[in-house]
Amino acid sequence: MLRVTVSVLALLLTQCDEKPKDALAPAASALSKPVAPREAQVFVIDSGTSNTTFSMDSELEKISGRAPGALRGELFVNLHDLTKSSGLVQLDLDQLGIYQRKRDDTSGEFGTETKNDKQNADMRTWFEISQDTPADVRQGNRWAEFKLTELASPSLRDVSAAQAEHKLTAQVKGDFRLHGRVKPRSARLEIRVVYAAERPQALHVRTLEPLLVGLEEHDVRPRSAFGKLADKTLDALGAKVAKVAQVSLEFTARPKSAAP
Repeated sequence: MLRVTVSVLALLLTQCDEKPKDALAPAASALSKPVAPREAQVFVIDSGTSNTTFSMDSELEKISGRAPGALRGELFVNLHDLTKSSGLVQLDLDQLGIYQRKRDDTSGEFGTETKNDKQNADMRTWFEISQDTPADVRQGNRWAEFKLTELASPSLRDVSAAQAEHKLTAQVKGDFRLHGRVKPRSARLEIRVVYAAERPQALHVRTLEPLLVGLEEHDVRPRSAFGKLADKTLDALGAKVAKVAQVSLEFTARPKSAAP
């Protein structure tokens, strides 16, 4: 009887440690490219101008990530009515590097920022883009994607007038896919539309408020190898690893006919 009781208790504890399935965002292998709205002009992201950053602040570690030049994608922009715009932006996680600042206890000061090779390798294992990941799975996980479905409440709706610059703010809404899991996200943007010779030459876009991305929702968690969870869970690493990443973007997009 004692053996049965112990076995049942062990099973219950194991089930408690497992992530509830309803906590995970829905699965998707990729996001489809949106159909260009009527009267929309196509703008292509200039990858070389792009920069993506994130921050994760916990009690003992501040982790930051930087991926310069890692964005690509297209925006379908209706210059007469920005709310009728859409697009697909992709981030290459292979180009992401992470850095950390640590302290020994909560009363101490955070140290100098460093880049730790093991931590970067661990990050790739968590995302399942490490070298031991099967090629098809790795390729699918390599790209984080944001599908713009709504540009809401722009402070300036019509930017079709040929003038040096239009500057506005708006709330971008859409579907965010990371590690094969998709969840609706939104962020506040600043957009500058630059004209020359009476034609739009560039869109300069940057986040004013970051996208908040929960690691657990996207099944990004400690792994020791592909398909093998680490002994320590995100909860166990709570003092060192925050569960939410604050993601910020900045890029320039140019008319497709003029894009490099």
